[in-house]
Amino acid sequence: MSGGVRSILALGSNLGERRDTLSLAVAGLAEGGDVRLRQVSEVVQTKPVGGPPGQPDFLNMVVEVETSLGPLELLRRCQDVENRHHRVREVRWGPRTLDIDIITYGDVVLETPELTLPHPRAAGRAFVLQPWARMDPAATLSGTPVAELADRAADRGGVVPYRPAVGD
Repeated sequence: MSGGVRSILALGSNLGERRDTLSLAVAGLAEGGDVRLRQVSEVVQTKPVGGPPGQPDFLNMVVEVETSLGPLELLRRCQDVENRHHRVREVRWGPRTLDIDIITYGDVVLETPELTLPHPRAAGRAFVLQPWARMDPAATLSGTPVAELADRAADRGGVVPYRPAVGD
């Protein structure tokens, strides 16, 4: 796919088989040929940010894709993949089997009831910024280096490389 739009997606899971869910979700995003994976970050483990207390830790990662889908079509693809993994939307920032956010879609700036681009909270979330900066050290978000934003994020101390336990 030449000439597609570069997009950054953030994936997270804190329920069920988290690592398997992330792997299957990445594969699901690329089904159909209209989304092509370009880069995949390391997986990090993080404490939940916001939402109800007592949630399990998240596994998070970032992927760079190239797509011929429009931004709302890409959102629908992300939601379809979430639904295939039994995503339930009951409590804002609550525990979930899978969450996929569109962080950027090319240079598009968009604000609709369905989608805001760039993602309105990404610039302050180390669980997005740290794996993204490691995956692409030259990345910027709204003109600021992602690594610089990661260093300033309030949750920066709670992001650690994921090291699966035996049997995990």
